[in-house]
Amino acid sequence: MARRLRFSPLRMVTLVSAALFALPVLTVVWHIFLPSDGNWAHLAATVLPRYVTNSLVLMLGVGAGVLVVGVATAWLVTACRFPGRRIFEWALILPLAVPTYVMAYAYTDFFQFSGPLQSGLRGLTGWGPQDLHLPEIRSLGGAILVFIAALFPYVYLVVRAAFLQRSAGILETGRTLGLGPGQLFRRLAVPLARPAMVAGLALALMETLADYGAVSYFGVQTFTTGIYRTWFSLGDRVAASQLSAGLLGFVVLLLLLERWSRRRARYHRADAGARRPARFDLQGWHRYGAAVVCGLPVLMGFVLPALVLLSMLLSLGEFNWPSHYGDWISNTLLLGLVTATVATGLALLIGSALRLGRSRVLAVAGRLAGLGYAIPGSIIAVGVLIPFAAFDNGLDSWMREVFGLSTGLLLTGTAAGLVFAYLVRFLSVSLQTVNSGFERLSPSLDAAAQSLGAGEGRLLRRLHLPLLKGTLLTAFLLVFVDVMKELPATLIMRPFNFDTLAVTAHNFAIDERLAEAALPSLTIVAVGLLPVIILARLIATSSTVAAAGEAGPGGPGFGLAGPQAMGYQGK
Repeated sequence: MARRLRFSPLRMVTLVSAALFALPVLTVVWHIFLPSDGNWAHLAATVLPRYVTNSLVLMLGVGAGVLVVGVATAWLVTACRFPGRRIFEWALILPLAVPTYVMAYAYTDFFQFSGPLQSGLRGLTGWGPQDLHLPEIRSLGGAILVFIAALFPYVYLVVRAAFLQRSAGILETGRTLGLGPGQLFRRLAVPLARPAMVAGLALALMETLADYGAVSYFGVQTFTTGIYRTWFSLGDRVAASQLSAGLLGFVVLLLLLERWSRRRARYHRADAGARRPARFDLQGWHRYGAAVVCGLPVLMGFVLPALVLLSMLLSLGEFNWPSHYGDWISNTLLLGLVTATVATGLALLIGSALRLGRSRVLAVAGRLAGLGYAIPGSIIAVGVLIPFAAFDNGLDSWMREVFGLSTGLLLTGTAAGLVFAYLVRFLSVSLQTVNSGFERLSPSLDAAAQSLGAGEGRLLRRLHLPLLKGTLLTAFLLVFVDVMKELPATLIMRPFNFDTLAVTAHNFAIDERLAEAALPSLTIVAVGLLPVIILARLIATSSTVAAAGEAGPGGPGFGLAGPQAMGYQGK
């Protein structure tokens, strides 16, 4: 039974965090009911149908692609033996290190008319410019290809976890009945993994909806590009908020779909996932076919973008470090370090409060504090800017009237406002990671310490903090890398003349200076490999992987190995 809520510093931190971090979403929802300046009617009559159509087509194309690639690769590395299987187990998560906008730049350079692919084909075949007609990469279809290559690991991770944890005994029973790999896959494995498939699909589609960099570079008009243009070109915060509310509706539908998909799902495992399913030895061309099926996503999602970016960088000839490269690095490091430190500290406090003070109020507050992960960065930016601007203007007006002084903008357009937006977006990453660490601590440790008279503060300092050092470091790294890759919120909220690596890469790319965009892009990819290495080690050293699909996006069941807890977003 939930305990009655009592006052304590930890509980107050949780409640205040929930109120603050829910503010942007509530602001966006509130603006649905406010009158617009007429821009909303114009948007609804002209571009809104295109936003809806393109967003739906993106979701359908990306959804089908990530399901096929993610499920097929998860099944092959889990249930079959073939050349390179051990390498593919961890290599299939490498695309998570490449943000979607960086992949879009690399694909454009490789597939465009003057790129290596078409130039090479013309050189080999002797065809002229009019003889070779390949689809335009900077299109809706090209965007779908980029998202599939970047986001299929979301499905791969959770479906592989489901295959490992839930299916060993059942699959072995199927084998004794004479079922082959194909029959086992269709009749047993897929039905067992369906909730995990939907959970991974929901994560991939939320990242697709949240993207701004890739779709804007490809010229695909979606809700995120519309929000950015309405805010900056039209200057209409109400219309931008109403577009944000439309995008938020898509996200809510995805979350509801995910929860509906597992409404009757029940799993009972007597072996607690201690055994892996026995693998089939593939023979003949099937062995090499499986290697190709697993190798192609790694090639398209990581190897090709990395090589193209490196080639673009080397194409500059004599390389000179950009004069502002130090500023881009320092700005990115500053934002990442501050946000990761605050997010990790808050996650420790909130996680400890949820562990020690079990109540419905705290449980709801914990969910609200971690709500931002499911919300696109563009929505958060709009939801933060509106109340911050109102606060700054109100304070400045009051100070002028009372003291004759002007305070100016204290939060709007400052690094502090941008850090707050990051916290709203990524607190869930650190919170889920820290909670997974708390779940590995026996409750008897807390009971023993409390029986010796330890209060909440002493329990946190002397027991939880020392035992969770590794988990806190992991949470810190994940948030740091997420901040480094975040583009939509940074573009909207960054201070004047305060560019990060992500913003710089985007600005070079939209100016068609792809070679110059290679350096900041490669830097982002290199740093993004850190949490991927952490995840690969977890997969390699664990007999099973925590099933991230059990609780769904944003739910309390996400473990450290789940892609949401790992904090990967395709921006």
